[in-house]
Amino acid sequence: MRTSVIISALVAILVGFGSSVAVILAAAKAVGATPDQTSSWVAALCLAIAGTTAILSVRHRMPIVTAWSTPGAALIATSQGVGMEQAVGAFFLAAVLILATAAFRPIGALMTRIPTAIAAAMLAGVLFGFILSMFDHLQASPALVLPLLAVFIVFRLFSAAWAVLVVLMAGVALAYGLEMTRPIETLELSRFTYIHPVFDPVTLIGLGVPLYIVTMASQNLPGFAVLKAADYDAPSRSILTVTGLASLITAAVGAHSSNLAAITASLCTGSDTHPDKDKRWLCGPFYALGYALLGIFGASLVTLFASFPDALIATVAGVALSGPFIASLSASVTEERDRFAAITTFAVTASGFSAFGLGAAMWGLIAGLIVFGLEHLKNRNR
Repeated sequence: MRTSVIISALVAILVGFGSSVAVILAAAKAVGATPDQTSSWVAALCLAIAGTTAILSVRHRMPIVTAWSTPGAALIATSQGVGMEQAVGAFFLAAVLILATAAFRPIGALMTRIPTAIAAAMLAGVLFGFILSMFDHLQASPALVLPLLAVFIVFRLFSAAWAVLVVLMAGVALAYGLEMTRPIETLELSRFTYIHPVFDPVTLIGLGVPLYIVTMASQNLPGFAVLKAADYDAPSRSILTVTGLASLITAAVGAHSSNLAAITASLCTGSDTHPDKDKRWLCGPFYALGYALLGIFGASLVTLFASFPDALIATVAGVALSGPFIASLSASVTEERDRFAAITTFAVTASGFSAFGLGAAMWGLIAGLIVFGLEHLKNRNR
């Protein structure tokens, strides 16, 4: 045991929770979640992360850490006309699809056949709205947003992950200094709220399927890549089964997908955590303990964040998602032959277009796949 193991776990928790909890709150607001439902959502995710990380890291003796689906939360935040009950139905579907991927190899193979450019472009289109939202709030609250953007640009030169946390801390201090915060209600321990799911076919297709896709493409697959890069033979079926079951259980209390961590995983798999590769798994239990504590006090954390101005939440979410946005946009246009299909996907998704109850993400995916198929059919017939 080394102190570096504990420090790595603590840093991973701070980066994972502090840099993206604002996205969860935006998602909860978009589907009309009540304060109790939002608290239940955050607490359930934290406890799911704690449980899945503890099980996987101890069982496999690998630094396998999990997280919530930040891209999935961003997708939910852009949904329109979806209530909390319909959203929970979509959460159940996404969890079932993840379990099916673990159980049936053909489903996993089908998932991998979705072109990387199309999946990346869909995610980039979803995240683009968060980037624009920062500048909408810049006009309304320049005294708060402009200094935070300047802080982010400067600190990002040294560390992109820590820059988000610095923006959060600076934003809280500035919001209090400008007297832009709202009174804090009574702080309390977390309580779980059961939400009866409504399995609306349109919402299942328009939100549940895209949620599954972005969770797999933007969280699980990169997470497997991080473990592989650190010379670990990741047990993919076990990971998908455990996280899928956790997602299925927590969906009943309003939480969306739990999955393999990607960015935060890299903080626990390197030599800085422990020089002995076979001892780095010890980071997992400490990581799990930290998230268990966050889960217990999740209600108070939600109450605290609810007291902050909307401009602060939007700015923190925007800067936190700027890195994934850049990475997704770059991945979508890497291959010249796929660029038109990718740009089509991005444009439709970013437009916010919806019809027949299906949201922009699903229409973007459909449009991109149609263009992709037509172009490849044309090239095949040459």
